[in-house]
Order: sequence, then structure tokens, then C-alpha cells
Amino acid sequence: MIEGLEKVLEGSDQPGVAELRDLLQKMLNGHEASGRFLEQSTLQPRGMRVFRLRFAINGQTRSVVVKRLKPQIARRSELAAKRWLPAIGLGGGGPPLLGSVVEPGGACAWHVYEDLGPHELDPRQADRESVRAAVQLVAQMHTRFAEHALLGEVRLHGGDLGIHFYESNVRDALYALEAWQPGAQQSGLRDRLMNRLCKLRDELPERAQALAEGGGPETLLHGDLWAINVFVIPFANGPRARLIDWDHAAVGPASYDLSTFLLRFPSEHRRWVLDLYRQAVADAGWRLPGERELNLLFETHEYSRIANRVIWH
Repeated sequence: MIEGLEKVLEGSDQPGVAELRDLLQKMLNGHEASGRFLEQSTLQPRGMRVFRLRFAINGQTRSVVVKRLKPQIARRSELAAKRWLPAIGLGGGGPPLLGSVVEPGGACAWHVYEDLGPHELDPRQADRESVRAAVQLVAQMHTRFAEHALLGEVRLHGGDLGIHFYESNVRDALYALEAWQPGAQQSGLRDRLMNRLCKLRDELPERAQALAEGGGPETLLHGDLWAINVFVIPFANGPRARLIDWDHAAVGPASYDLSTFLLRFPSEHRRWVLDLYRQAVADAGWRLPGERELNLLFETHEYSRIANRVIWH
């Protein structure tokens, strides 16, 4: 037995904690294991839904990360780890999911992941070999999943981040602003946002054509490719990358992920990072558009994300 399991998330009022503790007992070598719970730390203080747990098991320290998710997002993340990425030979590049359990009332699910340690990709101090490993993994995912038979399933569980994401977010942001009744001090802000969004709406045909001509085939997207979701672990034969947090996985053009990824790097690094990606996809027969065309695609994706923020604020 593992001593102190009852202290995991004690007093947190988290749903499904009893089921999570049972899952941890089974995963940590079951009732045959000899050990104790050591400590926990919160990895996302604002959301209070991701925690690192440390145990002493049979004389060795074991660390896992547990994450509370909405059931539909948990299902999407599990499919990415166990079905979509393995389908293209990249099971080892996805989230290291060890197990999952659903709260009996269906309010949430808990995922348990292997703790990858302090190996998040740091875009401010970009080590070229680490960035190369990350870029190669992302490029392999994009090129191997292009026009894949499972894209319909990905779209069903994750949605679409292509031109429809742009169109629907701009439209819904306009709806939200039209319904907003601001005070005198904020009326000017609303009018400026409305004018900008109307311009984005008018640009839809041009941007749709650009994506159709230069965006490439639809593929699996991580959907939230910040550097904090990229881990690069050192090994004797070179670094290996893994992508975590597949909450926003979806279908769309590879440029959506690429724009998110590049934006996290200081401007002076973006060109060589882009060159690494350009070469990686060229090895699979893809040819990226030129810089001007790519910038239009990147701009379209960023405006999509900004419009989405307008809706919820």
C-alpha cells in the first residue's frame, strides 16, 4: 500500500479525487507497492487543475502530473495520445498519458501523465538542437497526417481551425459587440473594434483564397503550440521532443500551428526556426509559400485568435 494517498488534493474540494486516488494506487504498482506520498505542487495556480505529485515507491522517487479536464477535452486528449499520433508512428512524441478516470457524475475526468521534468522548450534561449528536434516532430505530424483517413474523427472531437474558424470568430465577435452597451468612456473602443472587425469580415474572400492556394492540405493540428507545450528531453543519442496539452487539437492548415509556434520566439530567431520547418517539410515533398504569402496566412490565424478573445471578453 502507498501511505498518505488520502492526502492527495486533501481539502481541495476537487471532484473525482477519490477515483483519482484509486487510479494512482493501481498505477503505482498496485497493492504490492511499498511507498508513501511525499508532496504535491500546483502547476497552474489560476485554474487549480494541474498538479505534480511525488511518491517514494519501493525506495525510489516517482513523480507524475495529474490534470483535471472537462470530459470532452479529456476524450480529445486521450484520442491524440492513444489513437491519432500512434496512427502515424508518432506515439512516442505525444503526451505521456499513463491512465485516466472519469468522475462518477460525469463532471470531469482526471488524466495522469508521466512527469517529463524541467525540459520545456525555452524560446528566449533557443538551443538550435532542441528547436530542431521540436520542429522535426511538428513537421512529421503535419506531413504524415495530411489528408489522413482519421481527419473526420479529429474534426468531430476537436473542430476546425481553418478559414471557418476565422469567419465564425469574426462574425461572433461582431454579434458580441453589437449587443454590448458600453458607457461613454468605452463607446469609442467599441466603435473602433467594430470597424476593425468589419474590415476583417470584408477581407474574408481574399484570405480564404490565400489559404486555399498556399495553406496546403488539411492535417492534424496541436492547436495550442506554445513553447510551454513542447518538451525536449536530452538522451545520449540526441534530444527527443514531446508535445503535451492537446486540449485544442483540431483540423486545419499547418500554418495555424506554425504561426503559434513562431510567435513565441523573439523576432530575431523566427527566420531560422522557420527555415528549419521549411526544410523538414521539404523532406516530405511539401513546399511552403514565400515570406509574403506566409505572413498573410499567419496574420489570418492571429486575427482569428484575437477575434475569439473579443467574444469572451
